[in-house]
Amino acid sequence: MATEQESGYAQGFGQVSRTAGIIFRYLLLAATMFGIVTLAVLLVYVANDAIQPLTADAGWHLTFFLTLVLPSLLVGGYLYRQNVEALKLGGMVVGALLVSLMFSGGVAIVFVDIIPPLVGFSYAIGLVVAVAGTVLLTKYEHQIPFTARVAATGLLFFLSLFGVPGYFHSIPELVQKAPVVPTDWVILTLVLGGVTALAVGQYIARIREDRTAGLVAGVGALVVTGLAALIGPMVGTDANALVVVTAVSFVPTAAYAGGSALTREEAKIGVVFAATVIVGGLVGAVAVDALGFAGPQAWTDWQFLTSAHSGSAENAGLYPAIGGSILLMVTVAALSFPLGVGAAVYLEEYAPDNRFTRFIDVNISNLAGVPSVVYGLLGLGVFVTYLGQATGTVIIGGATLALLILPIVIISSREAIRAVPQDMRQASYGMGATRWQTVRNVILPEAFPGILTGTILALGRAIGETAPLIMIGAPNVLFSLPTALNSKVSAMPLQVYAWSSLFASEDFYTKAVPAGVVVLLAVLLAMNSIAIVLRNKYESES
Repeated sequence: MATEQESGYAQGFGQVSRTAGIIFRYLLLAATMFGIVTLAVLLVYVANDAIQPLTADAGWHLTFFLTLVLPSLLVGGYLYRQNVEALKLGGMVVGALLVSLMFSGGVAIVFVDIIPPLVGFSYAIGLVVAVAGTVLLTKYEHQIPFTARVAATGLLFFLSLFGVPGYFHSIPELVQKAPVVPTDWVILTLVLGGVTALAVGQYIARIREDRTAGLVAGVGALVVTGLAALIGPMVGTDANALVVVTAVSFVPTAAYAGGSALTREEAKIGVVFAATVIVGGLVGAVAVDALGFAGPQAWTDWQFLTSAHSGSAENAGLYPAIGGSILLMVTVAALSFPLGVGAAVYLEEYAPDNRFTRFIDVNISNLAGVPSVVYGLLGLGVFVTYLGQATGTVIIGGATLALLILPIVIISSREAIRAVPQDMRQASYGMGATRWQTVRNVILPEAFPGILTGTILALGRAIGETAPLIMIGAPNVLFSLPTALNSKVSAMPLQVYAWSSLFASEDFYTKAVPAGVVVLLAVLLAMNSIAIVLRNKYESES
């Protein structure tokens, strides 16, 4: 062995050389940096066209530098040297606020403009009644056979939500025909604020190990959401929109920051960094408005986000396409998630190891790499030509995109299920649990973070697809939001494609197209960041 080491040779590896390993490492680093820098330059180029930061007054830049950038750098630099975990916590709070603000806008589109608040409220009551009945049935699971409970649960949900035409009114119909109904902001407070209050109450009760504290936190969250409707008109904001933003963004972010400060004593000072960034941004906005400094002449502005398409790039907007993308993703998730997870559970826990299942495994892996345009042709042939459905609707577009990401959901779900330790399964069986009880109570809860992460990443791919929507006949341009599953739908990538092709001109290339790309990239980055945070969180816990 000594002779081999001295001569620089190792059995089976040839000549041993540190130089070759160092060169290989730096080549990999160079290739990685080249890709990152190239992508960064492209993003900066597009963002510069969309935001145009250099068009702002010098006083605008100076004001935000003094109120936001400089304090954030000072506090962040101090925490970086003294307490990195605190800096990470502060960054997480700021990131949670930004991402939740973005998604709160999507929720506002759905529950204010697409679905009238009263309609959403009526179906929420129907769901509550159905869920309550289901919980009641589970209390008698030992007296009622499993098949009978499943049939009763399905019938209960159907009667509650749809009724029997001509014989039995559904609960949503009865609520909508009531002589007295709450106002829209009250409905949004009860529905969205109630869900948020329940989540916040459970979160605080868990970390404080005190149900009373959780109850107080939940009630406080509901009260704050309701107060937002009263404050909205005073500050020139729509009451309904501010209720949604408060329930989806402000309250959850504040609860996360407060809960982290309570449970992470060593890192709670990181909340100061988050407060520095948030307060600095608000102070800067008030200061530039009071001093009269003009900001960037950005194309990605409020008008762009809330307007429909126009023949001129200055007036063009992305609002109907944003709403269409949201409805498509909701439909895709509703179709692909249960099918993908169900297939993964069967293949991992129930399917025998034979030629047929191995054949299915190979084909699922192959389907994950099929070009998206092929799925567009499949959707056109099956849903439109064979089933005779209308082209370009929400349900057809959602079903086609669901087929596109279904193999990805199945593969990621199988990997998450396979990662559950075999000892946990054996322990469950050793306690007398059946296979179904083991899957429901042990495997799925342990694998759920990985399943959710894979599904979010798959949805991130679906939201950026254009070819399948073109193949099923989705319109390039819409001037109003889709309001039903059979409504025509467009999407953000399809709208950007139309601006760059059908309306090709210098103005659209340099104004509308970059603005649309920035919005689409922001949504994709937000979705991917959620998946990354979930993965890191559960990896650290395990």
